[in-house]
Amino acid sequence: MITLVAIAKAKPGKEKVLEETLLALVPQTRREAGCINYDLHRSLNKPGVFIFYENWVDRAALEKHGTMPYMVDLRAKTVDLLAEPIQIELYEMISQQKISE
Repeated sequence: MITLVAIAKAKPGKEKVLEETLLALVPQTRREAGCINYDLHRSLNKPGVFIFYENWVDRAALEKHGTMPYMVDLRAKTVDLLAEPIQIELYEMISQQKISE
């Protein structure tokens, strides 16, 4: 499993449009093969800051996600919405998963 955290910061005045644009990705992405979870969060402390927390079965599934038409579209749509490029970090889990009781 591979975890991705992406941070997107809206230009002032573009917060709502960016939020709607990012939210539109959620249902499409969750249907992708290899997507374990794909969750969008909004900062409570920093207006206009959003993060995606994603888990994928492997790097191949994540790489395929990046080639999906709606992801290619996203890069074009966000040029005027983002204050800076999206920051992306990849992680691997090193703790044991919580076992349900």
